[in-house]
Amino acid sequence: MMELKGKKVLVVGLGKSGLAAALFLRHQGAQVTVSDVRSAEALAKDIPALLEEGIMVETGGHGLLTFRRQDLIVVSPGVPLNTPELAQVRSFGLPVIGELELAARFLKGKMLAITGSNGKTTTTALVGEILEKAGIPTLVGGNIGVPVVSLIDQSTDETWSVLEVSSFQLESTAQFHPGIAVILNITPDHLDRHGSFENYARAKERIFAAQDEHDCVVLNADNERAAEAGTRSDASVYWFSVEHPVPQGAWLEGGYVVYREAKEAPIETILPLGGIPLKGTHNVENVLAAVCASRKAGAPAEAIRSAIESFQAVEHRLEYVATINGVEYYNDSKATNVDATLKAVASFQSGIHLILGGKDKGSDYTLMSQLLRARVRAIYTIGSAAAKIEAQLRGVVSIHSCETLDSAVSAASSAARPGDVVLLAPACSSFDQFESYEHRGRVFKELVGERRGWKAWQNS
Repeated sequence: MMELKGKKVLVVGLGKSGLAAALFLRHQGAQVTVSDVRSAEALAKDIPALLEEGIMVETGGHGLLTFRRQDLIVVSPGVPLNTPELAQVRSFGLPVIGELELAARFLKGKMLAITGSNGKTTTTALVGEILEKAGIPTLVGGNIGVPVVSLIDQSTDETWSVLEVSSFQLESTAQFHPGIAVILNITPDHLDRHGSFENYARAKERIFAAQDEHDCVVLNADNERAAEAGTRSDASVYWFSVEHPVPQGAWLEGGYVVYREAKEAPIETILPLGGIPLKGTHNVENVLAAVCASRKAGAPAEAIRSAIESFQAVEHRLEYVATINGVEYYNDSKATNVDATLKAVASFQSGIHLILGGKDKGSDYTLMSQLLRARVRAIYTIGSAAAKIEAQLRGVVSIHSCETLDSAVSAASSAARPGDVVLLAPACSSFDQFESYEHRGRVFKELVGERRGWKAWQNS
């Protein structure tokens, strides 16, 4: 555990995790400064709480002297490590860590960490529910919406902290050491941040960088890049697959989810495939990963089965919204990359009216052409990525340029016929028109609600 009392610590970026980190550091006795490129007006709701705690706040840009006068810098996930100020102080040898790394040094108990290009939140929530059902003391946090530092005071020596971790969080880790690590899949994402697919994949692999032979890593045998990562792990590798049996781990056999602890161990039947309440093959993969991880954490098969069968889809992840005039509406606002959108589209056979767009992340939308041609009736584009999407998918299916989500929902609803599906699965981030993917998803649900004359979603 690191000593913070009296240390000068700078927190860079005042998001949810930055705010939590700043307050935690102050309560540990550190002299804390927060620096953010946004204006004081944009941060108005958070600044009073910081000042009240004696935390200095720098807004509207980063001062290089502010960075140099520190003993430690804690960077929020949304801030790239290659910003000029961070690059310079790192060259001076000043320690730079992320909120995840900071929190992990103080968390009591054991850590189970889950990453992947898609499925992280669903799998994290499911593992949390399984462990709770098994009577295991459990905390859930990380990229799922609860800063990891917020879990520290609740953690005990018996606790399992189940953490959703992103590539942004992992790239600033040093000693982060989960006893169980899970990589669900690795497909192109955040190339605008990481520069290349390989850089992005290596950031994901940091989830097991500090593991040893006493730990375990759970990998997707059906995802080429995730499976290949196993060659660099010092931990015991457990696999999951929807395509074939695995030496140790979880797979499908005879219409059932099964698990094997070791190559020569007996096969355990967990539950029938029909007992999984979530749509899509990708969610079967998530369930298999959750079975491996929770079994390794000590959950018995019966608790796993019971938790899976009663599990509800996480908000904004292929979430059923309503049926209006025979048309089903689904909110998959969390589909912020091409692979996630492909998984969402593959969950429906045909008749899809697909809303695409937002802020581009360096994606190749042509990768969707074949599946869109087979299952999608029309595309409705929104946001700043619209022109790129329209150029790359021209001629694949009918495309309607709508600019805003309101216009897209209206156009799709007008065109859809009974039996069709209106699907928000944007393949882009939300930050051109919305505060977050959650904000985008809530607006979509409100718009759908208004179409049938009620506004039940406004307080969700």
